[in-house]
Amino acid sequence: MSAEQTTPVLTVNGTEHALTEAELNMNLLDYIREVLNLTGTKNGCGTGACGSCTVLIDDAARRSCLTKVSSVVGKRIATIEGFERPDGSLHPIQQAFIDAGAIQCGFCTPGMVLSAYSLLLKNKHPDREEIRRGINTNLCRCTGYQQIVDAVEQASKMMYP
Repeated sequence: MSAEQTTPVLTVNGTEHALTEAELNMNLLDYIREVLNLTGTKNGCGTGACGSCTVLIDDAARRSCLTKVSSVVGKRIATIEGFERPDGSLHPIQQAFIDAGAIQCGFCTPGMVLSAYSLLLKNKHPDREEIRRGINTNLCRCTGYQQIVDAVEQASKMMYP
């Protein structure tokens, strides 16, 4: 990179991070976990099939294991750690997941929460079938999905009364 070129920057959870050439070539999952030490984003399959690595890229749920850092320069990235509120309280979606019993082992939960958030940004009051479609790319081996659908439905009512 020449002196005239600007250093590429990635914004994660509201914080800008200057990128090296090597980091630009990483996949986003590895950058988030290994460079930023944000371990809420999980490495489930590495092929984009499970949804455990879901993050928000400009508020859209995306698989970080399939995304090159270079392709998201200048975009807003949010991980589950970015949902922490200044007062330490949980985001309504996180609280709804707890209240509905939608968390068991917790491995899929960060990606599921981010997918639910992205869905609710597009559709404030989805019906149960729309919720199922909205989370259908995230695998959960523990809950059987009913509690997750209940949680998203509850979060919708909390966020958009």
